Amino acid sequence: MSKAPNRHRERHSLDIGTRQMTRRIRGIDRVIQVLSTVTPQAGFMTRQENMQLVDALRAAIAGRVVSQACDDWPAARLAWHTHVPQEPAAIVYATCLDDVQNTVRVAAAFGCSVSAQPRGHGATAHTADDAVLLRFDGMDEIVVQEDSVRVGAGTTWRDLNAALDGTGVTSLPGSNGDTTVVGYTLSGGLSWFGRKYGLAAHHIRAVDAVNASGDVVHVTADSDPDLFWALRGGGGEFAVVVAMELDLLPAPRIYGGRRLWSIEHGTALLRAYGEITKTAPDELSLWAWLVSMPDIDGVPEPLRGRALVGFGMAYLGEREEAEQLLAPLYAVAQPESGAYSELTTAQIASIAAEPDDPMPGMGRTHLLTGLTDLTIDSLLDEITCGYSPLQVVQIRHLGGALTKATTTDGPVGIIEEPYMVLLGAAAVSPQLHGQIRQAFDRVTADLLFSISGRVPMTFAAGSSIDQIFMPTALARLREIKERVDPNNLFRGNYPLATRSYPYW
Repeated sequence: MSKAPNRHRERHSLDIGTRQMTRRIRGIDRVIQVLSTVTPQAGFMTRQENMQLVDALRAAIAGRVVSQACDDWPAARLAWHTHVPQEPAAIVYATCLDDVQNTVRVAAAFGCSVSAQPRGHGATAHTADDAVLLRFDGMDEIVVQEDSVRVGAGTTWRDLNAALDGTGVTSLPGSNGDTTVVGYTLSGGLSWFGRKYGLAAHHIRAVDAVNASGDVVHVTADSDPDLFWALRGGGGEFAVVVAMELDLLPAPRIYGGRRLWSIEHGTALLRAYGEITKTAPDELSLWAWLVSMPDIDGVPEPLRGRALVGFGMAYLGEREEAEQLLAPLYAVAQPESGAYSELTTAQIASIAAEPDDPMPGMGRTHLLTGLTDLTIDSLLDEITCGYSPLQVVQIRHLGGALTKATTTDGPVGIIEEPYMVLLGAAAVSPQLHGQIRQAFDRVTADLLFSISGRVPMTFAAGSSIDQIFMPTALARLREIKERVDPNNLFRGNYPLATRSYPYW
């Protein structure tokens, strides 16, 4: 592996240093003064209690606190998927470790949960209701070492991919550069390079987190094996993660991009895709898109109002090898637009070209046991029928290293299914919500015999937690949750709680 240069914005040891300890002591003194006047409450807050909570947070932290009385509250409370309903008690923009610790302590004193939501790409309905919504203003350190990288809670994939540009190594980025590395990885992390290297969560080396007492804990496989296991894909229910150390992996050559074909070739192209992916090497990740382009301004004229088939690719190797693997697609028809080329890590997000700005997107995801002709026909029928509100159907080829993991690596363990299908639509008005759900249900029914019933946490919106984890792993996660957060202070996107808690 090539040695990565030592780039960083702010150097931190994974152990809490003297400077951090000094800040902690000052912060604790400050928050103790605030909490000495508070009587813990439970359940939903009155208006007066909410105002007291906000005042206590503002007295205890350096970052910004947004309350329901602020002008920017309506926008600030939204998740990245703006249609997801959430009514938090307050929003904290933490600027440093002290802010996170003091937020946790103040929230606990008021009987209020804490829900860490850096961006909200994976937000689920109502899980942040009446909680302190914790976001990160900064806390985006990147420290590149010889074979690992340390990132802060606010670091995005766009920033990390740029920091690794030209090093010949990579972490395991997903399709969108706007998501935070920590949030994505805690949820498992399905990467463009997952077929070669597995889930991002399985490459966590160490975690720094604030626990339910407001103390900083350094979690490794040696220091707390159970909590370390839970954090490698179990979500945000155990602590507020403020930094993590991840493996760096070889990526000396990346060839990829996305190209588009006319939908008239859809059946033949998707069948060719199925043949390619049956025998593809682990270095190749090939995803298929069926897209229905709206007839609106802003969409280029050749694409406006049309349905298209696209294939996005990331190949860890040489151009000639990748193009040879794609030959069956070219044998069907030549693409109309797009390109494949050599890429740098900073260009990875351009393959999927997903939007950065928040939007009212709705989605549903299924893991598939296979890509049958019936599955292909059903997906094409939905995107071309003329009345479906669906705008995107994406098929991801999985397999490779994802099939070689075990439950010792993390709670997700092995992903045996060879494909994943994602259905997407823009819910630009509430009136569309019902139509979109009907379309999701229609496709789900058509694919019933190919759906395994499992869903990755990163894409599990609308699913239950027992579709994410196998029963044994779920039971272990709940035992760990009970040990490290017995009052259920921390609230993730997919709650593990099986009984009532004071913070709910």
